[in-house]
Amino acid sequence: MAKFHFSSCRFTNVFLYTVLLMIAIVTGTSLLKAQKAGTAANASDDTSLIDAFKHVEVASVSDAMEQVLGKKMYMTHRMQPIFTSKFAGFALTVRLKKDEGNNDPTALSGMLAAIDGGAANSVYVMSVEDGADIAGMGGLMGTAMAARGFSGAVIDGGVRDVGYLRKIGFPVFAVGIVPSTSVNHYRFAGSQVPIVCDGVTVSAGDIVVADADGVAVVPRAKADEVLALAQQMDFKEHSMYPYIEKMKSIEEAVKKFGRL
Repeated sequence: MAKFHFSSCRFTNVFLYTVLLMIAIVTGTSLLKAQKAGTAANASDDTSLIDAFKHVEVASVSDAMEQVLGKKMYMTHRMQPIFTSKFAGFALTVRLKKDEGNNDPTALSGMLAAIDGGAANSVYVMSVEDGADIAGMGGLMGTAMAARGFSGAVIDGGVRDVGYLRKIGFPVFAVGIVPSTSVNHYRFAGSQVPIVCDGVTVSAGDIVVADADGVAVVPRAKADEVLALAQQMDFKEHSMYPYIEKMKSIEEAVKKFGRL
């Protein structure tokens, strides 16, 4: 009887262990699936957000931010496109500091690593210290960005190889077109850190929008609120065009729609 009792207990323990193991496996699998689903949902939300910003005008985004944030978040007239373009994406920030005459072959390695680590829908935003006459990027860097699915680049400095960049259709805004190089003149000073680009503070992950009117930067935490207001402004303005043509009066249109 004792022997039989021992075997029964042993069977019971094995059975319970098996059940618990199966529960753990199922639970772990469910959690993993939920985690993956959450990651996919976040990626989908990010893509949808960027797509929405691509369909609003930068002027409306700029106006919306003045209302939401109470300050200007657009770059100056100095920031010009190498060809007419419109894009939006998440800021990937890079800073270069002057280091004249350096012969360090690794001085700019971090700049290249930042590009190779960038994801689709990134906007390469670079601050080049006193860099109006220094090309912060050119055709090679632009090719790498395009291959990785970057939306575009905004350079507080110069850009070169514009013929090739135009050929591949990679959009760049910069403060000038120059043939110079940053090699031996500059050193990488950080990536994915807050920078000031043409007077605007840009943090990693902020949303950068650009079109024929210029460049604006939306803090990530305020993106949804700014987008909603910018969409309303766009709708009003686009509704006003035919109304003005019909009434032949901008005063009447502003009175009716409350937008200027």
